[in-house]
Amino acid sequence: MKINMLSLFVDDQQTALRFYTEVLGFQPKHNIPLGEFFWMTVTSPEMPDGPELLLEPSNHPAVKPYRDALMADGIPLAQFEVTDLAAEHERLTSLGVNFTQPPTDIGTALIAVLDDTCGNLIQLIETKE
Repeated sequence: MKINMLSLFVDDQQTALRFYTEVLGFQPKHNIPLGEFFWMTVTSPEMPDGPELLLEPSNHPAVKPYRDALMADGIPLAQFEVTDLAAEHERLTSLGVNFTQPPTDIGTALIAVLDDTCGNLIQLIETKE
């Protein structure tokens, strides 16, 4: 068994696609119109055939209270691994990304948390050897 796809609820799919591709550096995989919304996925350029991140519309009534509670408590909804957190933090900050937690050493890793502008907090992690 392996992870093939993971959903991330976003407020606006087009805004999310721009943020996840132009800012974070993922690459588009699928962008298929389905009425009002899209089947929209991105992948890591380092693993284009790896797991896909589905940028899912957040219109289901259960999504807002769930995400609002996580955001209020500062809990990230997803985690992405980077090889150099300091450099990534600097690059993203220069692009105007808002970090709710700056790079922090937690012993076995360095972590930082950013706001994806689409209703989610995202944790970046650099693991230590």
